[in-house]
Amino acid sequence: MPYVAWLENLSRRDVPDAGGKGANLGEMLRAGLPVPPGFVVTADGFRAFLHEAGLEERIARALKGLNVDDSQALGRASEALQGLVMETRVPAAVRAAISEAYSEMSRRAGREPLVAVRSSATMEDTAQFSFAGMFRSFLNVRGSDELIRSVRQCWASLFAPRALFYRVKQNAGVGEQVVAVVVQQMVDAEKAGVFFTINPATGDTDELVIETAWGLGEVVVGGQVQPDHVVVSKRAGKIIERTAGRKEFELVRDPQSGATVRRAVSPERIQAHCLSDTEILALAELARRDEEHYGAPQDGEFAIAGGRIYLVQTRPVTTLKPRAWAAETPASAAGAQRGEELVRGLGASPGIAVGAVRVLTSPEEGGKLKDGEVLVTRMTKPDWVPLMRRASAIVTDEGGMTSHAAIVSRELGVPCVVGAQRATTSLSDGLQVTVDGHEGVVFRGEARPVTPPKAERKLAPARAVAPVTGTRLYVNLGEPARAAEVAALDVDGVGLLRAEFMILEALQGKHPRLLVERGQRGAMVERLVASLRVMVRAFHPRPVVYRTMDFRSNEFRGLEGGERFEPAEENPMIGYRGCFRYTREADLFGIELEVIRKVRAELPNLHVMIPFVRTASEFLECKRLIDESGLRPGNDLQLWVMAEVPSVVYWIPTYARSGVSGVSIGSNDLTQLMLGVDRDSQALAPLFDERDPSVLAAIRSIIRRSHQAGLTCSICGQAPSVYPEYAALLVGWGIDSISVVPDALERTRHNIAAAEQALLLRAARRRPRRRI
Repeated sequence: MPYVAWLENLSRRDVPDAGGKGANLGEMLRAGLPVPPGFVVTADGFRAFLHEAGLEERIARALKGLNVDDSQALGRASEALQGLVMETRVPAAVRAAISEAYSEMSRRAGREPLVAVRSSATMEDTAQFSFAGMFRSFLNVRGSDELIRSVRQCWASLFAPRALFYRVKQNAGVGEQVVAVVVQQMVDAEKAGVFFTINPATGDTDELVIETAWGLGEVVVGGQVQPDHVVVSKRAGKIIERTAGRKEFELVRDPQSGATVRRAVSPERIQAHCLSDTEILALAELARRDEEHYGAPQDGEFAIAGGRIYLVQTRPVTTLKPRAWAAETPASAAGAQRGEELVRGLGASPGIAVGAVRVLTSPEEGGKLKDGEVLVTRMTKPDWVPLMRRASAIVTDEGGMTSHAAIVSRELGVPCVVGAQRATTSLSDGLQVTVDGHEGVVFRGEARPVTPPKAERKLAPARAVAPVTGTRLYVNLGEPARAAEVAALDVDGVGLLRAEFMILEALQGKHPRLLVERGQRGAMVERLVASLRVMVRAFHPRPVVYRTMDFRSNEFRGLEGGERFEPAEENPMIGYRGCFRYTREADLFGIELEVIRKVRAELPNLHVMIPFVRTASEFLECKRLIDESGLRPGNDLQLWVMAEVPSVVYWIPTYARSGVSGVSIGSNDLTQLMLGVDRDSQALAPLFDERDPSVLAAIRSIIRRSHQAGLTCSICGQAPSVYPEYAALLVGWGIDSISVVPDALERTRHNIAAAEQALLLRAARRRPRRRI
């Protein structure tokens, strides 16, 4: 059949026609491994699509003379080319081949099946092709028309802005840029996951590692839940380690619409083992055969439905170095003994710490906390910060990965476990514990030798030869005491100077209006000027972007006098805060503006960022207050807005016309408002995911709209610090800068460099080779 190849007829030699993914699926079938049936729309199908409509010439004309450094021009070209692909009819012969193959799938299945439609690149080996977002995939597709539309969307993704950027820079020809598309019957997975035929943490070739969760395997691959963890000895054929994860939700197919939906897992299944012993050993045998066939360790994905195991992907294990967290966990240290697990939550800030427990119910009890103790409480707020600085680790009953405790702990470099539910009742004062901030576990006793006490911990100095990146790397910082230390690292400036820490010290536990009433405004200003000057001077002449105060009403109410001046709000997360508050309390906003003006008089590298901007009207009023204070944005002073409210996508052109220099994405609040999830809610923590496709789509739109408006675009939320893969996505979408917590600087610089180099290398490989 022209333009289509059945998986069972393919092998690893067919990468030029079927792409890496399609060729490997065929190879697994030839090896007798259970693979869901399907076919590949070959690279020739894509070439026929281009040729019949004369798209090669039209694409070449569109790219000729394109200045890809002009983000608006690049965006227009990308939109035009992708639109061109989507509006061009697929040749009748290609449509017929796809429809005929799908009809044959329906005949074999006895019904019109749901299928997965996935791009299969021909340009790189499957082990290397991990470039997130370059190509698109679609799940639960049904019907020939929808299938053909999905195939065409896979083709159109070749002309995404970042792909065009590097192709033009490297003069890569369209003829070398082709892609096949895999069409494979969906497995209605009851449970799924991944396997490694070598222990990726230790390099032990006898150990086969399996991680599993309920529903579709995306929750395991994407790290959305804590999966079950199983280790099998290949030589003995026995299970040697088995740990149940906490799997609070699953992705399943909706029986009515066929769409993929998120569903809460029933309480009895959350920590129940997904796989039986029989299933574990059967899967281990399939994985062993997969490795034996390829002659190298494999990293594979599987799904189980109706008692049957399917392999849906395999690739070589690309690195045998231990995972970054392996050296940080008690279980991984040779000869280490870890004590009884006391509580488990979400690992919010990595690291290991040992200390005596101190359970506190409010900051007023702070006198009980001794330096180096483990602070345990229900939830923290800004007035807890002085205590958090003294703790060796922090454990909270409530909260998610972007709760106050999590954010501040990462800022301070202190191990933290949040959402532990019963920590305040299960842990008692004086109990010696080990806190594992990566795995989110608190153990009894001292599990192993630990990192130096907090007072002795220092960030590693920058490497002598650091990667050079086009994407600027900034730091999120709020502690004046750490300014000099962090400024000595390989960092391009401060992308988010969190004012809250300095303001809390300046307020000395009192509401700002109370200080004004008592005639202490001037003293408060001078304390703020002194702290801010330390921060800005340490980084001079590198830019420092100061985010103005963004306390919520419930946080202000916790200060002395707060109940007199603050409203009682049911949901302060979306309440009286940010830009709108400045327009209603211009006198308090004026205090900050006065501080900024005084520091800028001697240190002009200080710039201003306005948080939680909802509408243009409130921002324009805020901008008027800034202008009247004597701080006039222009070439010297940069004025930034935070992109935390989804409405920012609409208002970006207005902000640009009003004098804004840049847009900085706050992924924490943006995720909260995109998903409708209170990020302080421990109960909703399983739903809060900055990698949700809707959040990623919003971030991509913000970057694109910012560039179209001539604005620089950055991100200062927690996502790039927590999820290393975010860097590749952001670089690919053209982000100008990324700002992360200090402890993530080195790895983020390398992640950025790897992403940029991968783009360049990919484009270079597509150049026509000269014959010699």
